[in-house]
Amino acid sequence: MRNIAFRAFAAILIAASFVFSALAAEQDPYDVVNTAAGKLFPRINDSRAKLKADPLYMRTIIREELMPYVDSRFAAFRVIGTNLKSTTPEQRARFVDAFTDYIVATYADALLKYDKQTMEVDPKKPVDGKLADIGVKIKETGKDDMNLVFKLRKNSKTGEWKCYDMVAEGISLLSSKHNELSGKIRDEGIDKVSAELEKHVSDLAAGKKADK
Repeated sequence: MRNIAFRAFAAILIAASFVFSALAAEQDPYDVVNTAAGKLFPRINDSRAKLKADPLYMRTIIREELMPYVDSRFAAFRVIGTNLKSTTPEQRARFVDAFTDYIVATYADALLKYDKQTMEVDPKKPVDGKLADIGVKIKETGKDDMNLVFKLRKNSKTGEWKCYDMVAEGISLLSSKHNELSGKIRDEGIDKVSAELEKHVSDLAAGKKADK
């Protein structure tokens, strides 16, 4: 009886995994960006009083509402570049964590400059292949629009679309960090670069606390 119940439960799990995979495969990168924006900006606007008292709370919002749609591991590995083979799994894990925190802090600082912003996503176009560039504008009355391009890739195993880079006013976050850090990783070692990223994120947080 227990074996029958276990097999039935296993069959349900397998069926659920197929359903999830099918849904993931149907994802559209435009829908991903719109979904993320639909969660992020209302959360920011509803949290104005808390953000005024604690600007670092923006990092919590970014981590909870935006980062589930960001492939920070892929982005971090792109920054490491050809140095990847000379690093250990532990070193790579530390760098991914440090780089993820850097992304969170960077997005948080950018969005703190806006008050009641909205996000306008470019009209849908057919998407071929596993890469997509989605143009967006962050708009706020009385301020210049912030022009962004979110670069997304489709995971070949899960079918999920996730963002791996953001281009702000023509400047790629991923490319700029690769150009800045890849040589340092080669010359000074990934541990030192990870420590520098950790310190940078910590210093930004200290500055936000001092500004309160």
